[in-house]
Amino acid sequence: MQVVHQARPVVPRDRLVRLPEVEGMTGCKKSTIYELMRAGKFPKSVRLNARMVAWAETAVLQWVQDRIAEAQQSTGAQQ
Repeated sequence: MQVVHQARPVVPRDRLVRLPEVEGMTGCKKSTIYELMRAGKFPKSVRLNARMVAWAETAVLQWVQDRIAEAQQSTGAQQ
């Protein structure tokens, strides 16, 4: 008798970060973050309960990397 091992799918690890940490990661303040969210230019927050939201760390880090890449592209295009 052969036992077949059924592997569980790999779940990517992520963590939720609250507003003060998002501000530190991005250099943006609360009003700018919410303004960018409304414009669809910043990752949406995740509601944790009636009075608490957080952001997926990987989404915020990707947003930061995208801004860096845009800056490097525009600097390279000007030279």
